[in-house]
Amino acid sequence: MNISRLHFAHLPTPIEALPRLSETLGGPRLLIKRDDQTGLAFGGNKTRKLEFLVAEACDQGAKTLISGGALQSNHCRQTAAAAARFGFECILVLTGDMPEQPSANLLLNQLFGAQVVYVADRKDRDKVLQQTFDRAAEKGMKPYLVPYGGSNSTGALGYAFAVKEFIEQNVHADWIVFATSSGGTHAGLVLGQRVFGFKGKAMGISIDESEEWLKTHVSELASLASEKLGKRIEFTPTEVLANADYCKAGYGVLTEPEREAIRLFAKHEGLLLDPVYTGRAAAGMIDLIREKFFKDETVLFLHTGGQPALFADEYANKI
Repeated sequence: MNISRLHFAHLPTPIEALPRLSETLGGPRLLIKRDDQTGLAFGGNKTRKLEFLVAEACDQGAKTLISGGALQSNHCRQTAAAAARFGFECILVLTGDMPEQPSANLLLNQLFGAQVVYVADRKDRDKVLQQTFDRAAEKGMKPYLVPYGGSNSTGALGYAFAVKEFIEQNVHADWIVFATSSGGTHAGLVLGQRVFGFKGKAMGISIDESEEWLKTHVSELASLASEKLGKRIEFTPTEVLANADYCKAGYGVLTEPEREAIRLFAKHEGLLLDPVYTGRAAAGMIDLIREKFFKDETVLFLHTGGQPALFADEYANKI
């Protein structure tokens, strides 16, 4: 197995018990895996993916990293930081209007020297992203396109190996619960389960996509990623656990369940969640606990980071 990888994440990330939150909720034993502590630019789950994606960019002789996302994209913040660390130029295509004063992730992108292209309407982002890539290629900037969320077969390897890391930490969990959206983390976990023999279940709480889309997309992505580890494994949608009951408000829309989850984690464990991803995933997990979905089991919450968004102007006064 010859897979290019740069080692810059702070691994293994720690696993901590959440006894006060468990007691407050009156539910199962809760653990948390701190992938908010992966070390790159305030950390987060995208750092694991970028170890493989940036290595691939280096192998291809790229000089510029290009990616896209929401205005406060955690993925883009970590991509910009990786570009700065390894000497790439960086261009980010973000959905939203240029603010008078950048805050949170936008401010960090600026500090890392990334050029930002703003797109008013999300439906135009794919087109603008491709145009940006094409212009960079024409200018001889040797661009490498980092997919949304780092979620392709290369990026998914980050979470396949995260499963191996978790198993080697020798901590029992019946469930891994996490935020899922573009599917790369989800696909990596599904692949890692099979390849490294994790016996528990991994359930993604959807941030914005339907259960049907996630099951189909994640199984296809896990199958593609498996080819990089050896013989292709054919995953089916039935092997993907996804719950889309908590994303009806829409992407990035902060509602009372997210506010409650953020407050509960902060008040009882001194832990900060973010308003878009971990806040929503935790809200879903809390509701499932209250509905007695988990029996006498141990549930590990995968903290995928994103806390800088707490300081974004659009969220700071709403939590």
